[in-house]
Amino acid sequence: MESPIDSYLRQIHAEIAQLKDGKPYSTIPAMANVDPDNFGIALATVDGKVYEIGDTREEFTIQSISKPFTYGLALEDLGNEAVDAKVDVEPSGDSFNEISLAEGTGRPANAMINAGALTATSLIRGSGGQSGFKRILSTYSAFAGRQLSVSEKVFESELKHGHRNTALAYLLRSFDIIEDDPTPVLEDYFRQCSVLVNSYDLSIMAATLANGGRNPLSGKQVLEIGPVERVLSVMMTSGMYDDAGAWISSVGMPGKSGVAGGIIAVLPGQVGLAVYSPPLDEHGSSVRGLATAQRLSRDMELHFVRAARTGRSAILAAYDVTETPSGIRRNDEAADVLRAHGHRARVIEVNGDLLFAGTESMVRELSSLPDEVDLVVLDLRRTDQVSEVAVRMLEMSSERLTGAGRELVLIEADGSVAEALGQSARHPVPSFATRSAAVEYCENRLLERHGDHLLLPDLVPVTASPALAPLEEADAAALEALMTPKSYEDGDVIRRVGLRFGGVYFITSGRVSSTSPGPTAERVKLNTLSAGMTFGELALGSGNRQETTVRAVGEVQVMVLSAEAIAELESSDPRLALALWKALTRDAYTRVEQYLRESAVRIRE
Repeated sequence: MESPIDSYLRQIHAEIAQLKDGKPYSTIPAMANVDPDNFGIALATVDGKVYEIGDTREEFTIQSISKPFTYGLALEDLGNEAVDAKVDVEPSGDSFNEISLAEGTGRPANAMINAGALTATSLIRGSGGQSGFKRILSTYSAFAGRQLSVSEKVFESELKHGHRNTALAYLLRSFDIIEDDPTPVLEDYFRQCSVLVNSYDLSIMAATLANGGRNPLSGKQVLEIGPVERVLSVMMTSGMYDDAGAWISSVGMPGKSGVAGGIIAVLPGQVGLAVYSPPLDEHGSSVRGLATAQRLSRDMELHFVRAARTGRSAILAAYDVTETPSGIRRNDEAADVLRAHGHRARVIEVNGDLLFAGTESMVRELSSLPDEVDLVVLDLRRTDQVSEVAVRMLEMSSERLTGAGRELVLIEADGSVAEALGQSARHPVPSFATRSAAVEYCENRLLERHGDHLLLPDLVPVTASPALAPLEEADAAALEALMTPKSYEDGDVIRRVGLRFGGVYFITSGRVSSTSPGPTAERVKLNTLSAGMTFGELALGSGNRQETTVRAVGEVQVMVLSAEAIAELESSDPRLALALWKALTRDAYTRVEQYLRESAVRIRE
């Protein structure tokens, strides 16, 4: 099933592609003939999942998006104090190529403007047999997770036409900010700007920053957390130059643009975004890239104020209902059907906050379910915050499941998510307060589809009880004649813990629930029994004492084969009494097996 995130990206890509404002960068001739309709969006999570749409594999030069990564390498090499002595961390409010140096010292305002970027490049020295630029390129490649290369054509064009940057480099040399001949620095800077990347690469590079400097694909720690912290801080305040205030307000993520048409945005702990579209606005940023970042931030709640908590997978566990039976006793035939088809109903336990990262991992799990899964149960009882984007993604997932003949089911304490979905979804989403109730619903749905004649009827006479199935019809009728009918109202206690054996209770209509004391005296629900099932007989295996409390769920009708009637039967008709005990023992083994499976589930919880 397609992820709602994929379909969402496809939708906004089609809408934003209609923007025709801006023009590609033409100051460097080698970059002037690019196709203005190129447009790609790539969104990478911190665990390496990449969503992409459009021209995401179209290569272009990295340009000023290189600046944060070279700055991070300088910080890693020299430390904050030494780098700060050469380049400040204050927003300049100037355009990217402004001559913006501190009076007296000549120190650039920050490493995102060209003067600061030239300074950062000058701080990278050769090491380990690699030149300074080779180390820069290796760092970029490690961020991207693949070996990158340089466009020699763009490099030569930059070298030939980069007069303003040449002037800046020599001005920095006059202040001893650049301490040696500026020419090699300029060459390294022009080469780093000419590194070829695509949107997919940049999304991984951004996700590496979001992941604390560890590449989510390779697992390599490219940059330590200290430099990452500084880089993202400067990107937040200065990455978009004289448009930084508007960017922070409308997007709210550390970002960086490049005149080739690329933009990256980083949401720490959650996601890296990359967009490529060559037409630029007056600030030198991609028109479509800016629009995409604004739209995603708003729709996916990616602004740092909303998405302040670290993202992690929201999936706690996933399993099918055969591992967590409802506790409803089924006849042998129905149990066989559920064992054969239980894998078609899957429970997914979700925890933490369903902000963007948690929502993404949840819908990724939903989208990757095998086609054979017909029922999807989302257990939301351990979630703390369910954002609006989570509700929207769940709505889209529910519609897709319904369209494929499948169904979404929720487990939640208050039903609030189901209520929110019900306000807009075309199909209501069933919601239950307990897993047992949700699984019972799924079991019944599976029986409807794969064995409808096996659903439990509302009324089951004693002679049709599964417990007495091994007996001849005449013997079952003889036993029924010895029984006493009893009725109970909703909530009535039928049997209480500790009572002596009081006989065998055959439920003819209604349902009962059984509970036992938990480790801290709270009641633990064991199972629910419906028409056709029995209780009371297990007391014989517990020192003739009732081990559970049995209550009526709604109106209940039972037929009771009392302890006195059983004693009389053993005396008057030993053959029938023996047949009864064989049948009850067989049924008890089935029930004990189910109790053990349910206990294992409760221990895991």
